Amino acid sequence: MAGAALAAAGAAGLRGALAARAGRRGAAAAAAAAAAAAAGGALGRVYGPGLEARLLRDGEWVDSAATSFVDVRCPASQEVVARVPETTQEEMDAAIAGARAAFPAWRETPVSQRARVLLRVQDAINSHMDDLAALVTREQGKTLADARGDVFRGLEVVEHMVSAPTLMMGEYVEGVSKGIDTYSIRQPLGVTAGICPFNFPAMIPLWMLPTAVATGNTFVMKPSEKCPGVAMVLADLAQQAGLPPGVLQVVHGSHGPVNGIMEHPDVKAVSFVGSTPTGKYLAEKGAQNDKRVQANMGAKNHAVVMPDCDLEQAANAMAGAAFGAAGQRCMALSVAVVVGDETRVQEVAAAVAERGAPLRLGAGADEGTDIGPVISPAAKARIEELISEGEAKGARVLLDGRGSHVPGYPEGNFVGPTLLTGVTQDMDCYKEEIFGPVLVVLRADSLDDAIAMVNRCPYANGSAIFSTSGAAARKFQTEIDGGMVGINVPIPVPLPFFSFTGNKDSFAGENNFYGKMGVNFFTRTKTVTAAWKDDFMTRTSVAGVGT
Repeated sequence: MAGAALAAAGAAGLRGALAARAGRRGAAAAAAAAAAAAAGGALGRVYGPGLEARLLRDGEWVDSAATSFVDVRCPASQEVVARVPETTQEEMDAAIAGARAAFPAWRETPVSQRARVLLRVQDAINSHMDDLAALVTREQGKTLADARGDVFRGLEVVEHMVSAPTLMMGEYVEGVSKGIDTYSIRQPLGVTAGICPFNFPAMIPLWMLPTAVATGNTFVMKPSEKCPGVAMVLADLAQQAGLPPGVLQVVHGSHGPVNGIMEHPDVKAVSFVGSTPTGKYLAEKGAQNDKRVQANMGAKNHAVVMPDCDLEQAANAMAGAAFGAAGQRCMALSVAVVVGDETRVQEVAAAVAERGAPLRLGAGADEGTDIGPVISPAAKARIEELISEGEAKGARVLLDGRGSHVPGYPEGNFVGPTLLTGVTQDMDCYKEEIFGPVLVVLRADSLDDAIAMVNRCPYANGSAIFSTSGAAARKFQTEIDGGMVGINVPIPVPLPFFSFTGNKDSFAGENNFYGKMGVNFFTRTKTVTAAWKDDFMTRTSVAGVGT
């Protein structure tokens, strides 16, 4: 879609509001607001005059009748930049009814045509990459570079699902018995839904939506109530790209709308990314209400550092994986297990701390910012409490990001890179997902000891090993419980032609996200056995039918 279309009428009031707010926030926030306003046509549709998030209902953006709202706050300044309605039950019912009504026609739309819609969505996202990234930064706080990565990793799923005609193929066996053939076909489920987190407000909706609609389902999306803007603009771009009215519905809110989705009988499958307690709750609710659920949950990702590794390469990788994106990613590196004596532990820790110390805190739109704020004051307080708990129990804080302040942003939720050594497995800073720029370091006597330590952790998203030994790497990949394994790669997130394969307490439900497993999740397999025997052709020929 052309940039002129995005700057259509209706954006002027919003652009003015953004500019006024930006004047109070400073130059960096002004830049973010101006960049976000470049997508003014879409923003003017998805936000109402009071910067209240709208609902997408049957192809139209409409104001909610809700009386309860959640404030969206800029994590660097605490200024309210938008308001999110708690979707009412009547609005939820209307959204699901609209998706149900749109399903028959969308299901019958040829898969090649559905793929062409995604091709246009792909082009629209590419055309507005910087605008979308600016929206992520404005509401979520991550740096513009991280925000572009957020959008791009979601775009990769769109690109992959353009191959829907191939991905939807079934199987065929001729002659399973005399005159009998058997084949399988993939069919969509119906109305599906996605409940999205704050940490990747562009990528996660794009993990869900393209797979759901390419396979012929309709989709009800609930963006994060903490940063809904980019998901709404992505939904608007999908509408402009030709997604028919009703195929995608957008609702908003927190606990009430989530329960509304989980309890509605017409919703057949729900995708979720978020905390482990919430994911387990949704998996249980799904079982009670006869729904498929795929839930990516918490993590505590470990890297085993072998004595033979390239320490410079490993330290660079671990610093980026632990401190980047303010540690707010489910594949962030949280734990380094150093194999060797205490001298080796201190050597590795010092190398990582040396690379973490110069990283610059700042607002995401500020030039030169390496690490933006965490999402909320409550998140900052929790991170700092876990660091202090470890210190109180005997851990050494080699690099301390507590009490960080950034000039010009006195109320920002900033936590600097933090590294703790002398950590033991009974400390909360080890046991709990911190979700901040914190790396804890433990020691192991051997690779066997390190593998056992990692496998005792209830989470199993990603695990990595740094080593120059092929034998050690192969042993690690074979014996480790982590669903995604990195060999000299600290964040081993698969590309979309594979799947995101967390397990244990990092995943609940059936079939993981995107790739073949994602297609399996959003489809059911039907197996057909057909008999067309010679004697049937003989009888129909005699009757004049077969000639």
